[in-house]
Amino acid sequence: MSTSAIIFMIISMVLIWGGLIASIIHLRNNPDVPMSQVPDDNF
Repeated sequence: MSTSAIIFMIISMVLIWGGLIASIIHLRNNPDVPMSQVPDDNF
């Protein structure tokens, strides 16, 4: 692999994983459903 291909691969991996982590953090801080309305499933 050439140097430019490795650099673009690293940049794309950082963008994808960074977006995933940012969306998880955002969803944890701003849930769609209030936790008081989530059913408690006891199996």
